[in-house]
Amino acid sequence: MNKKKIKKILIIVLAVFLLVTALWFWGEKAINFFQQEDELAGLPCYKGEDIATIEIRGEIISYFLYTSDKEKADNSDVPDAVSSEEVVMCINNIKNDNSIKGVIVEIDSRGGSLFASEEVMHALRRLTKPTTAVVRESATSGGYLIASATDRIFASDFSDIGGIGVTMSYLDYSQKNEADGITYQQISSGKFKDAGDPDKPLTDEEWELLMRDTELMHAMFTANVAKNRGLDIEKAIELADGSSMLGEMAKENGLIDEIGDTNSAESWLNDKLF
Repeated sequence: MNKKKIKKILIIVLAVFLLVTALWFWGEKAINFFQQEDELAGLPCYKGEDIATIEIRGEIISYFLYTSDKEKADNSDVPDAVSSEEVVMCINNIKNDNSIKGVIVEIDSRGGSLFASEEVMHALRRLTKPTTAVVRESATSGGYLIASATDRIFASDFSDIGGIGVTMSYLDYSQKNEADGITYQQISSGKFKDAGDPDKPLTDEEWELLMRDTELMHAMFTANVAKNRGLDIEKAIELADGSSMLGEMAKENGLIDEIGDTNSAESWLNDKLF
């Protein structure tokens, strides 16, 4: 075999090797891309080029109870709510995706379950990538607890911020039941088992028990906000009267960092990342 033929064969082998390597490399990237897309499919988050967005909209609950895969796929009948179970899945997927460098948490929520809000807050705290919150109409109660766990909070002048408080208030139907001739038959073990049942009057002891837990949750809520925002605890207690405030006042009181929107958050992240 002459040198020209050997050289030609070597060139062909090299070309095939490079082609196979390129196909393998880009094939792996494509597979990873589609896997990532599948991981985020149906969740309240989506991925941009370098930045992922998580949406906290409506009431914050622990989980959705779907009766079928079809109902999960077509959730048009689901109320205006977001589940901490799905948001934490978003955060964990983002944490493991090296192509995502930063996160925007877009919030329009007046809260909901304090447990669910705390669950999201802890997941955000564990995330080592830069995070920002963008408040649209509101981030109050549990919605604000989540916002406070991000590195920087942006809001509109007209955004409603804060609402640091806890409520167990409910409607007492006992007098209406009595007028309607309905008798509450208490059959329960444990002195306080029926405390808070709307069909019976609340005793003084029951009120004290529920108020005790409400105040404990309020204290923990306030302490978490103070820690997240780097506020003096006395300042946080002063702000934690359950009221909310508009954007500029929230900025003056240290509840947010800047008046801005999603573009502001993206610029801040890009400055941090690049």
